[in-house]
Amino acid sequence: MADTKTYFIGQWDTFHNNGPFPTRILYDMRLEQSANMPSFFDRFNDAAGEVQQLIQDCINHNERFRAYGSGWSLSPIAHQRDRMLFTGRMNLKRIIEPDDLYPFSTFDPNDLIFFQCGNTIKEVSEFAAGRGKSLKTSGASNGQTIGGGISTGIHGSALDEGAVQDSIAGLNLIIGPGPEDIVYIERHSKPALNNGFAKKINARVIRNDGLFYAALVGLGSFGFIHGVLIETENLFLLKRYTRKIKPRQALDLAETLNFADSEFNIPSELDPDGKGTRPYHFKIFINPYNKKEDYVAEIMFKKDYRSDYPNPIPEIKKAIYKDLPTWMARFAEKHSRLIPKFIGALNGQIFPNLDHDVEGTLREIFWDTTHKGPAFAFTFGVDIQDTRKALNLFIRVANEEGPVPGAMALRFVKASQATLAFTRFPMTCIVEMDGILWKGGENIISMEDFEKKLLEAYIAAGIRFTIHWGKNAAWSFPGLVDYMYGNNDDVWKDYRSALLSKQMADLFSNDFLNTVRLSDYRVNTPEHLVDNLLQ
Repeated sequence: MADTKTYFIGQWDTFHNNGPFPTRILYDMRLEQSANMPSFFDRFNDAAGEVQQLIQDCINHNERFRAYGSGWSLSPIAHQRDRMLFTGRMNLKRIIEPDDLYPFSTFDPNDLIFFQCGNTIKEVSEFAAGRGKSLKTSGASNGQTIGGGISTGIHGSALDEGAVQDSIAGLNLIIGPGPEDIVYIERHSKPALNNGFAKKINARVIRNDGLFYAALVGLGSFGFIHGVLIETENLFLLKRYTRKIKPRQALDLAETLNFADSEFNIPSELDPDGKGTRPYHFKIFINPYNKKEDYVAEIMFKKDYRSDYPNPIPEIKKAIYKDLPTWMARFAEKHSRLIPKFIGALNGQIFPNLDHDVEGTLREIFWDTTHKGPAFAFTFGVDIQDTRKALNLFIRVANEEGPVPGAMALRFVKASQATLAFTRFPMTCIVEMDGILWKGGENIISMEDFEKKLLEAYIAAGIRFTIHWGKNAAWSFPGLVDYMYGNNDDVWKDYRSALLSKQMADLFSNDFLNTVRLSDYRVNTPEHLVDNLLQ
């Protein structure tokens, strides 16, 4: 039987030290050993039963419940003041066999893998690689659990692949303590697994596009994500380059992604006509405090897999431009993490020599993060047509209201169909600032006030935007979610209210959900909204 330890912890913190937050109880679940219970389905269902017992105990004590994995989010989205379950040891994996598929499914069973919620992106990638497969995209690093990663919409910067949740083909949720409270949800327009597989995990099937897309970025509030079905692809290589780029060239590219006609190109990545080819990944690093400094572009091209490439890990480990938080942490260490000294240095030339060109698989290029400690991240999503306007406005606010200890980057991801996806524009430009946490005082604006100034400036300028659910923001800003998502937040609430009972909707809510006004329960939502639309 799965074993759960109970700890009365008093407070809990994120991986990046954005708390601490008051928390009464932490649960730590360990699965039954495979030697005692060799069947995947027996161990998986045993864990589900344990989760349901924890939910029942929360009901008995009138307390809320929330799962968390790596605590990677910088917002308090993962926090629950009553009871939290650490899922990091819940990392079962199962390949999908041809007889698991739904009749006439268009999926290739060799591309599908079923993962328990606590598998990290690294674990997912390593297991897939062992079968000659790869995730389609990844975040900037690999420490997030798959359950937490899709709940908050981690995105990466693959131009034509979407965010991580867009590779999900099915969701297994626990929505209460009863026998009918384990569900398997997938699209009715693109079914993946048959009813027999769902029966093996004791789940009732709901094939329903609307519910699937609402629950996909569910913010941890559609129930407990126990398992996910991921569509992978064949292993591929990424050739990674870093190059200096003029700001005008960078922003022209950012607003069009027209690499064929750009003045900026990689000479070894041209087509037969001498034009630039479209990359897999494009990212721009920016110093917001020095207009004279060139930007740095990180650009990657997708290549067919071969086994004779040099080991890229040594180069990736020492790469300067691996991800913005790691780069900022290293820059801060050079200046003893002293905020005045750090900010003063930002007025100079901050981008050092470029990284060496390197080639590797997705899981190797987006390797382990080397930074742990106090950090902040402001991350907006805008339509690429608004990139220049949004970036210039952010820089203006940073200079007029700051400076604050951070640098900026731009990334680009195509739209997700998830109802509350952060990457919701046809092509989303991610405008982000990462840095080290600071406290406001006489000589520096507070982080909360700076966040509000950014929102006020964007709204006043009429810029449509979203904010990454797992990043820092003035989340209590009036009407914020309505401004970002229009009617989509109402659609999300309707599906959540139809799937969950009022009691369970409250149990899976938290302070963050209350703050952004997404915990509202729609009593009269029609039940047929979550009907199974394909038997």
